[in-house]
Amino acid sequence: MLLPQLPEDVLYHIFSYLDYKSLSRLSQVCKTIYYFVNRDAVWRRIAKDFLNTGITRNGTDIYHHIPLKERVKIAQNWYDGVCKRAIPLKWRTKLLPWLQLDGDVLFLSQAADIGVYPLRQDYGRLQRNPLKIYSGHNGDVCRFVLTDSHLISGGSDGKILVHSRRSDMTVELYGHNQEVNCLDSKDGLIISGSRDQTARIWTFTSSCRRDTIPMYDRVWSVGISPALSSFVTGTACCENFSPLRIWDVERLECVCSLGSEFRRGAGVLDMVFETPFQLFTCGYDTFIRLWDLRLSPRKCVMEWEEPHDSALYCIQTDGNHMIASGSSYYGVVRLWDKRQTKCLQFFQLSSDKVSSPVYCLRFSSSHLYAALATSLHSLDFRHNPIPIR
Repeated sequence: MLLPQLPEDVLYHIFSYLDYKSLSRLSQVCKTIYYFVNRDAVWRRIAKDFLNTGITRNGTDIYHHIPLKERVKIAQNWYDGVCKRAIPLKWRTKLLPWLQLDGDVLFLSQAADIGVYPLRQDYGRLQRNPLKIYSGHNGDVCRFVLTDSHLISGGSDGKILVHSRRSDMTVELYGHNQEVNCLDSKDGLIISGSRDQTARIWTFTSSCRRDTIPMYDRVWSVGISPALSSFVTGTACCENFSPLRIWDVERLECVCSLGSEFRRGAGVLDMVFETPFQLFTCGYDTFIRLWDLRLSPRKCVMEWEEPHDSALYCIQTDGNHMIASGSSYYGVVRLWDKRQTKCLQFFQLSSDKVSSPVYCLRFSSSHLYAALATSLHSLDFRHNPIPIR
């Protein structure tokens, strides 16, 4: 019996023993094997071991519209740091920009406006003129988040604006007395934190503030758990308590504090919930930390240290093995493999003469976008893909 004549379940079993290079060579045997090997089911196991293939730890496929074989090729470039660099946008005034990526559309805040930039699928480049602009703040936009139907922004004027993505309607919430440093929103719930040392809670069903929590310290970051039962606040750590605290959504009571050995000033600047029980944080103390919220007491189970002792302004994960971080000096972006403690790759985006933090970064399966003080940078990992033969 010839190989193509074997039952499909037998072929799947045989191919499960092959690595990605062997599979690609096998696909050149004949057309029948080629079409079979190119199926996502054949590559799914291999893709789980690569960085940023879109297969999360729980098995969800984020980029299901892209063949897995192609994603594995690009993932090898992420691992090796092979990419093409570009600066799609520049501006003259130094800003504190923020980014959100939604499919093939990039949202970028510049001063008081948020521009909507479609991405060209052929090159992954930005359309230079924004398709739409969200405005309404009297000062700079400090943070904004996206939901399926709304864009929610917080500004240096203390305002929180809820923009409809389907119409021109904008609702202003009763904001803060000082600038809004952070925002998060999930399933109709909005949490904000401010320099005025408070965290505030709203729901979409009412434009009135549901409640205010005094924090007694500047709030730099907030994150709502995917389970929606709790949220986490990260403060400047200028007082004698942990900068990370978990709050119950219904009772608005502090459930617990995370960690006890933060030095003064080790504020938490960004946080990402990967699952309801896994929280990643970063900040002024130069560490990325992974917190397991299932343990009792809840504690840090792994950490990665920025090798050049720079504050970490932002992080993002791929839901599986990769972390990307942005540093406070020279526009340094680092890629980390969670299975290792040392940095995997780094990219310096600003020059030694003109240093800028990476204020925000976002990535897709093939591109990473980083916002610096005067420019937006892109890294295209499809460039010169490593051949798999």
